[in-house]
Amino acid sequence: MASQENKNAISPASTENTIFTGHIYIFHAFDVGDDIGLSKVQKLRSINNLPLNLPKYFKNYHVPLNIELPHPNDSARCTGVKIYNFGGMSLTYKIPFKDSLENLRKEFSNLYDQYREQSFTDARLVYSRIEGNIKKPHFFVTNAAYIVIQVDPQPGKIDAATLKSDFGAIIASTLRFETQTLSEAQKNDILEPALGYFRGDLIVVDIDAAFVCDPEYEEILDLFEFANIQYLELQYFDRLLDQQLNRLYEDERRSLPLKSYLPFVETDDKVRYLSRLKVDISVITERLENSIKLAGEPYFTELYELLIKKLELREWKTSIDRKLNIIRDVQDIYQHQIDSIREDILTVLIIILIFVELIVGVLLHYMK
Repeated sequence: MASQENKNAISPASTENTIFTGHIYIFHAFDVGDDIGLSKVQKLRSINNLPLNLPKYFKNYHVPLNIELPHPNDSARCTGVKIYNFGGMSLTYKIPFKDSLENLRKEFSNLYDQYREQSFTDARLVYSRIEGNIKKPHFFVTNAAYIVIQVDPQPGKIDAATLKSDFGAIIASTLRFETQTLSEAQKNDILEPALGYFRGDLIVVDIDAAFVCDPEYEEILDLFEFANIQYLELQYFDRLLDQQLNRLYEDERRSLPLKSYLPFVETDDKVRYLSRLKVDISVITERLENSIKLAGEPYFTELYELLIKKLELREWKTSIDRKLNIIRDVQDIYQHQIDSIREDILTVLIIILIFVELIVGVLLHYMK
């Protein structure tokens, strides 16, 4: 006699023909400058502001400006653009679907490529409207994307356990942008950390995409978008620090500028720039890390921790901290070198003054 599990299992043919409805949410983020004057952008005539309803677990450190994609545009699926004061912008695309997960897997990579190209066009359109209010504008140094596959629950027909057991292989390979079934080890690595709040809920989080079956999924979309923004900024700062370290290595043998020898004169621009850069990066990364307060929200906390792990946000932060420490050490050595030179110059000047005073005294003695 067949077990109850086998009775409820969906056959392979049925799996391929099972139709799901839902949406694909794509979050594309771009770094476009060092700082954006949100109050000035908000007053631009070419910008149409949209209401922003952030979840209660977001702090007020980095409340973005939510705007409509400027017109004219040919992007019907862009639901809004968030602009952050630290120089980032995030575009959200919402694409409805009604199809089998098997067919979705086949088209998933093409869909991502299509909206990736569209995001470049849309982001440049926004950038062109706000460029005058960006400090050190650039389009763009880094970008990041994350995709959420949201499917509508089917109570009484497919529960979370069935989704995971019968559709897990398709879900796992889709999240990796593969059209073939992954190995059992890879599939389990993706599916094992899956979580859900109620019996019919299933959330599978991976490196570049997530699968969400939850009737109240709107509450968690902001977590995915914000994690993608965090990844963008950490990636940008890491690259920026790499560039600065390379310049330091290249300039290792350069001679100090003339003004470095002069007492009471500020050190050269490079040292001051590195000092400001270190402070700016430290402040922004700390605020990004602490912008979400999830105390008393175990479900959201678990989801956010899973996102942090999959996106390796702590590893990126550690890399940045390590490079900031290297820059700090280089600054200390450079400043010590300048201080030593200035002390030597002052000592020489004092000796010269004493010698001149001695010569003058001798001359005055023989002239009497």
